[in-house]
Amino acid sequence: MVQVPDTITTLEEFLKLPETEPASEYFDGQIIQKPMPQTKHSRLQTKLAARIDDRFEVAKIALAFTELRCTFGGKSIIPDISVFTWDRLPISEDGLFVNGVQTYPDWFIEILSPDQGRAVLDRKISHGLKHGCQMGWLIDPEECYVMTYPAKQAPNFFDLNAPDEILSVPAFASELNLTVGALFGWLRVGR
Repeated sequence: MVQVPDTITTLEEFLKLPETEPASEYFDGQIIQKPMPQTKHSRLQTKLAARIDDRFEVAKIALAFTELRCTFGGKSIIPDISVFTWDRLPISEDGLFVNGVQTYPDWFIEILSPDQGRAVLDRKISHGLKHGCQMGWLIDPEECYVMTYPAKQAPNFFDLNAPDEILSVPAFASELNLTVGALFGWLRVGR
């Protein structure tokens, strides 16, 4: 495990450091190490990213990336899932993916871990929306709710009291048609 020095003061200094395990982020002048994902977090992250890719990759609409470092607006953050529309994929002129993504994702998805404060995730989503993200999601696997944050609109709350309700998504993902019940159903064995 790589220890993060206390003397880092700038984003540029932070980006020169070796990666840590779990990953560290640079946010509001501080280095914050992400918590290690637990089973529910990992399951939702894996299934949701796969569902997004299954639905939108072949049609060249969007791609989902898990734990991708995105540096923009003076911060370097690692959303649990970053979704990029096809025309904004982080690729070089020859069509290869690039490392060191220097832009915001179009859809920013965070999954709350048991030892993680919700406020920091809200701030990260807010930062993404301020810098161009179309939508942010905050998923709480323990309380089984999803907060969706459309850009320039009020957030929406979804929970298992309405399991057939379709979750709000960005316009490019309108055909996802994922219900609250289906999302949290992935937390049961055999789904």
